[in-house]
Amino acid sequence: MRTCELRQLHLVTYENGMKLQQKLVEMRQRDELPDQFLLLEHPPVITLGRGGNRANLLASDDRLKSEGVRFFETTRGGDITYHGPGQLVGYPIIHLGEGKRDVRKYVTRLEEVLIRTVAEYGITATRLDGKRGIWIGNNKIAAIGVRIARWVTSHGFALNAGTNLDHFRLITPCGLRGSGVTSIEHETGRPVPQQEVRDIVAAKFAEVFERQLVVRPETIQLIKIMVHDDQHRILLLHRRPERGNFWQPITGAIEAGESPAAAAAREMLEETGYTAPAVAMGLTQSFMIESQYLASQHGAPIIASEVAFETELDSTLPIRVDAEEHDASGWFTFEEALNRIRWTDDREALERLQRQLNGAEVVELHSAPGTTIPRDLATS
Repeated sequence: MRTCELRQLHLVTYENGMKLQQKLVEMRQRDELPDQFLLLEHPPVITLGRGGNRANLLASDDRLKSEGVRFFETTRGGDITYHGPGQLVGYPIIHLGEGKRDVRKYVTRLEEVLIRTVAEYGITATRLDGKRGIWIGNNKIAAIGVRIARWVTSHGFALNAGTNLDHFRLITPCGLRGSGVTSIEHETGRPVPQQEVRDIVAAKFAEVFERQLVVRPETIQLIKIMVHDDQHRILLLHRRPERGNFWQPITGAIEAGESPAAAAAREMLEETGYTAPAVAMGLTQSFMIESQYLASQHGAPIIASEVAFETELDSTLPIRVDAEEHDASGWFTFEEALNRIRWTDDREALERLQRQLNGAEVVELHSAPGTTIPRDLATS
């Protein structure tokens, strides 16, 4: 039985997922690592596959912005779909191997994984002729869109576990008019723990694809602190040119035996010279790091998890940055900060903080238990 590494990731921005997939696909094509299976969630995003019809995007740019939903065109097959918190996204990066190079059979096996998964909840899902994914009557509960390059797969499926189904009103799902969407929670009438769904999907994937799953934890655990003042301005630090030459919030590694909250308190003192209560934002992200300062085993990608915190600080106080890493600091409006930060995970955290400070409703983010730093994926 072939080995497949299972990576239980947290919230992954679409861009970061694409970069991580691309890296893993290239390495798998060169036989530098075994098969991979990524399980994760995305922030709200609408993706359009190759050959998809842009007319199936029903919302204006202003509507998407007000809903906090991004839009991307992607390289997978299929038409248009939505990803968001509460939806489990699976990206198998596997080599189909000699004698199994059948794209249709591969997609059918993905459907079988999902059919067996929802059956654990007493849900009977079926295939529909000419329509990929799995269905409950005329409502789709899981979407599929794949890409295969040199017989290595990427992209995969999106299973609606506890998804915000209202966001599907922004599109014509998969370009199929007259069809609806549903979720495990909608069908069962009860909340469904995300990790429970992940465990079932992993087990069914191992059965159907005849793989021995080996859990690969993240390479490094980090924290970041979104520091703001009472005027809702954001503190950013500038990394020295030889250390990357970019603006970022306070970040740091969690040391052995240290809790995320303790790491946040330590980094706050080290990077500013002050102590302030750091409040967890309910956000844990995953992304890939490419850095000359970090080494990985056997050339494998460095995948980080990062817990986000926020705190308030008096912006009139002088900031004493760590001179080895940073050469400047500054207070910026949200718009100015968004224009300066480089990584999409930092952008996601910044926009989430803006919604919190403005008193807007915050969508609960589900995550696995537990960017140059290119930190991004899709289905239909």
